[in-house]
This record gives sequence, C-alpha cells and structure tokens, in this order.
Amino acid sequence: MPIDPDFPKNNQVIGKIQLSDAEHFHYRWGPGRQAEAFENEEVKAAYAERGEEQVPLGVSGTMVAVDWDSCVADGACIEACPVQVFQWYRTEKDVPAKDAHTETYEGTGSSVKEERKDYTDKADPIREHDCIWCMACVSVCPPQAIKVDQASLEFHEKASGTFNEALSKSGAPPPHAH
Repeated sequence: MPIDPDFPKNNQVIGKIQLSDAEHFHYRWGPGRQAEAFENEEVKAAYAERGEEQVPLGVSGTMVAVDWDSCVADGACIEACPVQVFQWYRTEKDVPAKDAHTETYEGTGSSVKEERKDYTDKADPIREHDCIWCMACVSVCPPQAIKVDQASLEFHEKASGTFNEALSKSGAPPPHAH
C-alpha cells in the first residue's frame, strides 16, 4: 500500500521536525497505519532487537513526504537524491521514530544509503526546502513510500498559518517554502 496521495487531506499534523536554524521545519502527518514496514521481516526484527514497539508513525514531510509506515529503510531515495534532501534520522538522534518530532535537528545525519542505524531507521526529508523536484526518490522507492508535490505547499502553509488566499488565487508564484 503506497503512500496515500491525499495524505494531507486524510490526516492531520501530529508533530513537527524542526531544524536548529529556527527557520526550516517539516510536519509529521498522522495518525499513521499499518503498511509495508509492519510486514517486512528485517524491519520487524530490528524493532524486536531494540526492544521498541512498532507503532503507526504517519508521513514525514509535506512537499517531500515519506510515509514512515511504508518505509522499509531501503535507502534508495537517499542514494538517488542529487541535493541530499534526506538523512537517516537515527544517525543524528537515535530516538524511537514515534518521538522524532519532539527533537530539533542540525541536519548532520547521514545521507549515505549504507549508513542507516538499522531497519528501524527512516529516511527523513530534513532538507525538504532544498528539493529540486527531480522525482528521483519517487521513482526508486521500492514500497512507493514517497510523494513529491509542490502543490502540497498549500497544506504546509495552512498548517503553519502562513497561507495567503489572495496570493494563491492571483496566480502569483508562491513565496519560498520554509
């Protein structure tokens, strides 16, 4: 079951992953669901080895969105991205994924496919704001856990209270996403 293409409409903001620059952040959308990660033997074994409960996590990011319930820590997206939008979140802060949105990040985690902590790690679009819309990550993700869509900026802005209805109707280009 790939990422829900209408995840911002069908979910609500359940958290925010903040960068330490106090400017950039991305939302977590939930409540989440049991998807590919719950059926993957490597992922299940990694959770068991850590003694962590595998729970629905939802979608991390809005314009560059990774369904963490579908993500099986393959790393193809991390390898394919030419501008290093993604990092393995656990390589910067090794906390349970359900708590990742309570942390502030420097963006210093690994952007190397083979450097995941284990199969509980998730590709996080920590630099969503740097995306060049090439769609490389979407095309290589085995469980189809990623959606890249500039039109989702409206959902991000509405959630953050920065949406400008007049600008959106005027056809003016949207301001740079933060």
